[in-house]
This record gives sequence, structure tokens and C-alpha cells, in this order.
Amino acid sequence: MSSLVPIAYLASAVLFIVGLKMLSSAKTAARGNALAASGMAVAIVTTLLRQGIMSWELVLAGVVLGSAIGAFAALRVQMTSMPEMVALLNGSGGVASALVAGAELLGYADRAQEPTGVVSTAIVLSTLIGGITLTGSLIAFLKLSERMPGQPITYPGQQVVNALIGIGVLVLCFLVATAPLELGPFWILVGVALLLGVLLVIPIGGADMPVVISLLNSYSGLAACATGFVLNNVGLVISGSLVGASGIILTKIMCDAMNRSLMNVLFGAFGAVQEGGGAGAGGEQGTVRGYTADDAAVIFSNARSCIIVPGYGMAVAQAQHAVRELADLLEQKGITTRFAIHPVAGRMPGHMNVLLAEADVPYEKLVEMDHINSEFPETDVALVLGANDVVNPSARSDKGSPIYGMPILDVDRAQHVFVVKRSMNPGFAGVQNPLFFNENTMMIFGDAKGTVLALVDAVREY
Repeated sequence: MSSLVPIAYLASAVLFIVGLKMLSSAKTAARGNALAASGMAVAIVTTLLRQGIMSWELVLAGVVLGSAIGAFAALRVQMTSMPEMVALLNGSGGVASALVAGAELLGYADRAQEPTGVVSTAIVLSTLIGGITLTGSLIAFLKLSERMPGQPITYPGQQVVNALIGIGVLVLCFLVATAPLELGPFWILVGVALLLGVLLVIPIGGADMPVVISLLNSYSGLAACATGFVLNNVGLVISGSLVGASGIILTKIMCDAMNRSLMNVLFGAFGAVQEGGGAGAGGEQGTVRGYTADDAAVIFSNARSCIIVPGYGMAVAQAQHAVRELADLLEQKGITTRFAIHPVAGRMPGHMNVLLAEADVPYEKLVEMDHINSEFPETDVALVLGANDVVNPSARSDKGSPIYGMPILDVDRAQHVFVVKRSMNPGFAGVQNPLFFNENTMMIFGDAKGTVLALVDAVREY
């Protein structure tokens, strides 16, 4: 058995890597997920056989209970709530790593045996990162599910408080790593790590949740990697490293998509309520023109091309199936229809892709921002569904705007622009969108799903 363990871990690592690679494409993501899950199954079985489990009944009970909870959650959760689900899964990974590391430390204390090598440092890292991941993910869940305000929560001296806590964490980490059998500093470290997770996420606004989700995913991988060193488990080190590295890379991609640094995302309180940020419908920008689905049908009757821009409003209204019906109808009428996907549209990386895939929108119809922006000037109709900041022209022209420099979808350059929104409220950035006041923009106020269904009826009858 001992000679087969390295081979099994190598096989699981290969499956992880190949699966991760396949996750980069919507067409192969399902197979990639299955491969990665198979690799994890191989690693788990190998570890159980290698460790010589004393109570297989307890292990089986855990497998059954965990599988039941996972299956129940997967069946009950709506696709629109997937970001919240991902946040909870990240937190679960973090707390699992922290619990294993803590159990190992308590075992050393019971035996009055000092950990050797890097084990004590790994215990510290697993506990710290796992604790931060748990409470940070819970706060992200509460923000995403609107159980707490999505805007940044700030208070005077917040950065100073965080800095002092950071210094305290470094001191506690040193004490635990150098004297691991003294459990007092360890329990304090646990409490401070949990507190730090809360304090790091509350000042981050809803617009930055895609970055937070990917960063917390990376944290959960790093915690698992550290736990692998605690247990001397190669499979856990490899899988944790892959998750941690891929999460960091995705975080960098998300930050680049917003033209902002990670430090600005974490500490910039982006989306805080500003004076005058919720400007009314007109103001100095101009007059908003409201239209109906029947008005839009007239424009569609003379159109040859349409680009649909999905946003969080589509997700909230669960309008993805109605949008697919509209796209099919437009295609039947000879109107070339595609979807423009902004990297940070929605509440998690790939949020719009997931929703549209659930509605069976063909993958080739989903086009990334960099590839479709050049087509807007030749497009007859751009239909914006609940998107705001990612289509705000201020990002290109207004140097005083908080979103200046952020890459956007150039919908304002289309011949006609329909914007479906519930109201004139600004997006998470807290700034008004001049797109709504353009001469070529037609605002259609209402719930995304109901409005799209009305568009379907109007286009079909026209």
C-alpha cells in the first residue's frame, strides 16, 4: 500500500490540474468539474486507507451526513443564489482546515509533545487563514443575500484599528509557533482571526463581491494547503495549492477588469454612499425618456442585429429563461442576437455565464467584453438588463468619477439602446449613469422578467 500512495496522489493531482484547465471554458466546465471531483475522491480514499482509520463507522456517518446536506442545498438553491452558496462553501472549507489544525495541536498538547519541523507554523497559518475565511465568507453571504447592507460599512479610525489588530495577530502567531503547547495564545488567535474576517469584509461594497468571492476561495485553498503540511499529506498540499493559486489569479483578473488594485478593493470602501450620489432622474444631466415594450417592438422590427447585456437586475428577477425566449424570437425574425458579458457583472465571477447556461443559451452566443466592444457601433439595438456601472460611459470620460478607468461595455455607441431598470437609482458605485439621458437611449422601467416577457409578446405580435 505504501508504494501505491504516491502514485494515487500523483493521479489525483493530474486530475485536479486537467479539471482546473477545463473549467476555463464554459463548454468543458462540467467535465472539468467531474474530473476534479474524481481526483478528490481518489485523494480521500487514499488518505483513509493510508491513515488506518480507527472508526470507519464515524467516517461513514460523516460522509452520509455531509452528502445529504450538500445534496439538499444543491437541489434547493436557485441559480440566482449561487454567489451566496459559493460564499458558504468557501467558509466551510476554511473552518474545516482550521478545525483539523486545531485538533492536531490539541493532540500534541495531550501528549505533551512539541510539533517538529514546519508543523507548528502550518498550524498557525491554517488556523489564522481558516478563521478569516469562515467569518469573511459569512459576511459576504449576508451582503449577497441582502441580510445586511451591501454598501461598505465604515467607521472613524477603521484602518488604524485594523492595523493594530494586524500587529496583534503577528505577535500571537509568533507566540503560538514558538510555544505551541501554551494554548492560551492559540485560543486568542482563534478569536482574533474570526474578528479579523468580519472587519476585512464589512468595508467592501457589493460591487466588489466578485473579487471578494474569488479571494476567499483562494484563502480556503491556502488554509487547506497549510493543513496538508500539518498532516504531512501530499494530496492536501497539492489540491490546496491549486485552489489558492487559481483563486489569486482569478482575483487579479477581476481587479484588472475594474482597473483597480486589490488594495483599493479591500480598503477603498468602493460604493459608499456619497453626497448627491443618488441623484434624481433628471438633474443637470438631461431628461429621461420612458418607453413601453410596444415602443421597443417598433425599433426591433427594423433591426438586423442586437446585443443583450445582462446584469445583476436580470439575476434578481430570475429573468434568464425569459431572456432566452426573447433571443430565440429575435433570431427567428432574422435579427442576429448575442450576449455581451462583462467580467464583473453580477455577484461572482462568471455569474452571468452560469445563469444563461442554465437557460440553455448557446455558449457561442456569450461574448466577452474585449471581443464584442468593437461591434457596438455597428449594432442596431443594445438591450441592457439590470446592468449599471459596467455600462457607465463616465468610466471613459469623467476623470472625477470613482469608476474612471474601469473597462466598460460600449453600449452607448449602438444605434439604439434599451435599458430595463426598476428605477433611476444608481449602481453600487453610487454614481448616476449618463447613458440613461442619451438621445439614443430608451428607458423601460420595471422588473426585468416581466418587462422581457412583455417584450416577447410585443415583438411576436408586431
